[in-house]
Amino acid sequence: MIKVSPSILSADFSNLGAEAKKMQEAGATWLHIDVMDGHFVPNISFGAPVMKGIRKDFDGIFDVHLMISQPLRYIEDFVKAGADMITFHLECDDDANAVIDAIRAKGVKVGISVKPKTPAEAVKPYLDKVDMVLVMTVEPGFGGQKFMTDMMPKVSQIREWITQSGREIDLQVDGGVNAETAKTCIQAGANVLVAGSYLFSKPDYAAALKTLLLQE
Repeated sequence: MIKVSPSILSADFSNLGAEAKKMQEAGATWLHIDVMDGHFVPNISFGAPVMKGIRKDFDGIFDVHLMISQPLRYIEDFVKAGADMITFHLECDDDANAVIDAIRAKGVKVGISVKPKTPAEAVKPYLDKVDMVLVMTVEPGFGGQKFMTDMMPKVSQIREWITQSGREIDLQVDGGVNAETAKTCIQAGANVLVAGSYLFSKPDYAAALKTLLLQE
């Protein structure tokens, strides 16, 4: 089943709670929350207090993507703010196994993410420990970038390993996803689509969501 995780990074920042509520009313069951520290990526987005503020307006899955250098320092904060899944980057400064264990200890699901230049092989050692793998289809840190089609072999390879593992692991893509590129991602093996600009720029969120969900 295809899942869509709208990225709140592309919403109206002056009205995040209302935007989250509107997206849920349109049919979204996930909300992708991009956390950027200005170090791991050039931009700064928002932290746990802002996320906690919109938790009351969205009772679906908070899919938290930590684009930060030291995720271990902040896991507890984001769990307390309502995270259901925390995804961190294998390229961060902290030991990956330590981060996975810390997230799991808090009772939330664990995701790992890789930047475009990181090979699929980096993911393989952790497939028995995570609930989701996120393949970036743009360079992390900025919204509105062009979709990188050359990431699809990486998606396909990871999907093959997931299938071989026999575990139910979600495979997410993030960056430049729209009705056209969504089909490419799904054909490559992704089952969770992060979409930001494409969804939040549309006047009818429900209709926009349907264009992605009907790609199966």
